[in-house]
Order: sequence, then C-alpha cells, then structure tokens
Amino acid sequence: MDQDAVRERIRELIAGQPFGVLCTQGDGQPYGSLVAFAFDDELASLAFATPEDTFKYRLLRACDRVAFVVDTRTLYPDDVMRAAAITATGRAMRLWSGLGKEWWRGRLIERHPQLAAFYGAKSSAIFRIDVERFKLVTQFQEVHIWEPLAGAA
Repeated sequence: MDQDAVRERIRELIAGQPFGVLCTQGDGQPYGSLVAFAFDDELASLAFATPEDTFKYRLLRACDRVAFVVDTRTLYPDDVMRAAAITATGRAMRLWSGLGKEWWRGRLIERHPQLAAFYGAKSSAIFRIDVERFKLVTQFQEVHIWEPLAGAA
C-alpha cells in the first residue's frame, strides 16, 4: 500500500469511529481511557476533552507522551482479518485559550453534539494530540507506518 493509500485508509478508519482509547502513563503503569475525539483535515492532530479533576488529567499534565488507538473490531466480530486498527503516537497539550481552543471545541461539538455542554463546561480541559506517527494494522498483521508531517517544510 503506498503512502497516499495508507493516509486515506487512516482517514476512513478515524472518520468512521467516534471513540478511541487514549493511552497514558504514570506511576510506572500504562493506562487506557475511552474518549470521544475529533481530528483535523490533515490528520496531524486529534483532540478530546476531560474534566480537570480526573486521574487522566493528572497523568496528562505529568507526561505528555501518549498513544491513541482507534479500531474497527466491532464492525467485524466474526472476521478478525477484516478489522483494522490505528495507533497514533505523539504529544498531548492542553489548550488553555484562544482561537485554537475554540476551533477544537467547535470541531468536537460538530462530531459529538450530544457532548456540547461537557465541551463548554469550565471544568473540562481540551487537549490536542500532535501526531508524530500512525501505525495502521490491517488483516491482523499487515503493518503500515504514516507520518503526517513527514516531508512538510
């Protein structure tokens, strides 16, 4: 699969799944958290929100290195060879204010209108993950790597 095909397969997979698993680390342990997310058109960034008073928030503030997993296994419960998964790795940063935060809040609300009050709450923090690399796994073991910013000047 060429790089354009890999990018488009990643886009289809992400667009088709409203939730992903945010993987964080702390106290010598990995953690996974289910989150609703949105993404930008270039697939260079993903965003999600979490309340400030959560363990997940504390882990993100202590270590910004994250992985984010999205998969299609629920679409193919009887055929693992048709399921696909991506793992995006990168850095998560809280968006404190400004146009960037408002743009991502709008993107999240557009994708998850049922969560609009959550995204607008003062206690909710919006985080953006700047994706360094995607790993796409198809047919149970076929692995493709795509880096959104590779070649960007």
